[in-house]
Amino acid sequence: MVYLPTVLFSLGEGAVIPLIPVIAARMGADVAFAALVASALVVGQLCGNLPAGWAVARIGERFTMVIAGLVSMVAAAGMIFAPSIGVLAASVFLLGFCAAAFGLARHAFMTTRVPVAFRARALSLLGGSFRLGIFIGPFVAAGLLQLFDAESAAIWFFVGCLVLMVLLVLFGPDPEKDIPPITRPSARSFVEDSGEPVSGSIPTVERVGIFRTMWRQRAVLGRLGLAAASLSAVRSARQVVLPLWGLSLGLDASTIALVVGVSGAIDFALFYASGQVMDRFGRLWAAMPAMVLMAAAFLALSFTHDGDAAVLWYGMFAAMLGVGNGLSSGILLTLGADVAPKRNPAPFLGSWRTLTDAGGAIAPLLISGITAVASLPIAAAAMGVVGLLGAAGFLRWIPRFVPRPKPGTDAG
Repeated sequence: MVYLPTVLFSLGEGAVIPLIPVIAARMGADVAFAALVASALVVGQLCGNLPAGWAVARIGERFTMVIAGLVSMVAAAGMIFAPSIGVLAASVFLLGFCAAAFGLARHAFMTTRVPVAFRARALSLLGGSFRLGIFIGPFVAAGLLQLFDAESAAIWFFVGCLVLMVLLVLFGPDPEKDIPPITRPSARSFVEDSGEPVSGSIPTVERVGIFRTMWRQRAVLGRLGLAAASLSAVRSARQVVLPLWGLSLGLDASTIALVVGVSGAIDFALFYASGQVMDRFGRLWAAMPAMVLMAAAFLALSFTHDGDAAVLWYGMFAAMLGVGNGLSSGILLTLGADVAPKRNPAPFLGSWRTLTDAGGAIAPLLISGITAVASLPIAAAAMGVVGLLGAAGFLRWIPRFVPRPKPGTDAG
């Protein structure tokens, strides 16, 4: 009941995401405009986080997920019956909005109920549940395309996953009641630039609004949060660049879905290793290799578009991006949980996820703009530079805000 709803939601979403640029191109969009339509997903996630933080704090994780699932069905129907590219983009935006609410609800639940000793592994499992769907979804989409020769088949599959998820959350056991919140002492107490302590073990619970929380936590959000946003940008760029790169090479939709699926398979295979590394050695040991590897993959890919073995390089660097993304599994969830207020984390997590999703939202827009002005390879190179800057940010701010694990500690 903790992980299965995430698998169902991400399974359907994973079947749809690689096809969004393809559907837009079929409706008449060029490569740059198809990237803009795809970016509506992460823009929707960006806009959905703050309302989701408000909803989780007031109606709980369970009902937030149910509402997100029902509204996602409306978004899926809009994608199936969209009469124009504008309606398609609006439906993709609504889907991103609902994905933000669903993700934040589960993130808040894990933050308040998982002990810090194995927090990274638990949140990596949550990230792995998402990756399982992203891994299997493109293969399901490829099979449905071969069987029905219509992108709408994958969207109907998403609707079926949403129905199962809503029924499971509504009528299955309620983890909010079965797993009580834990009370954790602060792992580290530090003072923000505002002069107010952001962590401690004060026994009273103060209900703080989202915008007040953002102001109180501005130091961590403006430093570690920006580095996390760069990781989100690189991840988002992977989801957009790989389908667009396949289109620019003249590959068909099923081949693109298979390449994205193989990249997702590698990503999924490494998710638990990331949690082990973070719990044993510290968050930096997962964040740095992942960022450097993905940055190098984008930079190298940018030189291969017009080469003799362009398709081979495309597959190889898609796999390399999968490795880098897998090594970063759960890092954004874990860092957010590490620095969130212990008693009422939902408003802060809404702010944290808004900032990280802002990176994810900006990346497709940046790719679209650079592609329109210059070319897709230059856009890929730009994302490589963003990845290197993010790696430098993690190197500077993770030791500042997140305590290192004690030597030899292992929670199992």
